[in-house]
Amino acid sequence: MQRQGSPPLFRRGPPVEIRLAVMVALSLALLVLDSQFHLLEPLRRAVSIGLYPFQRTVMAPRDFVRQFNEWVDAANRNRTENEALQRQRIELSQVTTHAAQLAAENAQLRRLLGVTDTVDQTAVVVEVLYEPADSFQQRLVFNKGSQAGLAPGMPVIDEGGVVGQIVRVTPQASEAALVTDERVSVPVQVLRNGLRLIAFGSNSPGRIEVRFLAANADIQEGDTIVTSGVGGLFPAGLPLAKVLTVERDTASGFARAVCEPLAHPERHRHFLVLQVDVARAESDLQEAESGGSQ
Repeated sequence: MQRQGSPPLFRRGPPVEIRLAVMVALSLALLVLDSQFHLLEPLRRAVSIGLYPFQRTVMAPRDFVRQFNEWVDAANRNRTENEALQRQRIELSQVTTHAAQLAAENAQLRRLLGVTDTVDQTAVVVEVLYEPADSFQQRLVFNKGSQAGLAPGMPVIDEGGVVGQIVRVTPQASEAALVTDERVSVPVQVLRNGLRLIAFGSNSPGRIEVRFLAANADIQEGDTIVTSGVGGLFPAGLPLAKVLTVERDTASGFARAVCEPLAHPERHRHFLVLQVDVARAESDLQEAESGGSQ
């Protein structure tokens, strides 16, 4: 009777130690052969080529997150650089404007210093603090007052001519009425022929009037009006205005001249205040009035 073999389920193989030794020997042999002769390089390349699509698929989310972060960083850097460039452009524009303003003020100050050579009185340079918002009065407030030697009645000039007259003074500030203010009157004369007149502020903006002229007075369009020095407050020879029109009324026997000021206070910030002897001028005026009344 033929002996039946054991079922495969219960068939025993080589011991585990032998199989481990064979695998270790095989591994060492493959390592030695691969390091010396690179026998497994084609297999390694084939496996790498086969795994590459799976590697890219697995790494795609990481690459997407990395690219998205790089895009966000680039957008933030671009926005930051644009803001910095915009800020630099504004700062450079402000510096350029400030430099141009300083150059204009320096040029005006040099012209004012040239004006001081033409007058005998000492002068104080003042700067405009603000212009009062009053449609009925044309005034300027300066940054110097009685502590700088200013007093009511002193004339204010620029390189163009007479600007106005100090009317109010505090220790640190002063207020001047412009020659176009209706409350200001200046003794003047026509430069062409020496005709003495009185110039007043006008109710027309930016204009000066010479009133109470004889209808046949020798004054004409284009004449230059300068201070006459009468009264002692305004030194003689300071330019004041240029005659624009002369209105003659033969019926009343009077004429009126409308003039344009030669000074431009709206264009500048710095002016000169001439330190005339206000007390002496007032004393002389009072003596003249008392002598005339006698």
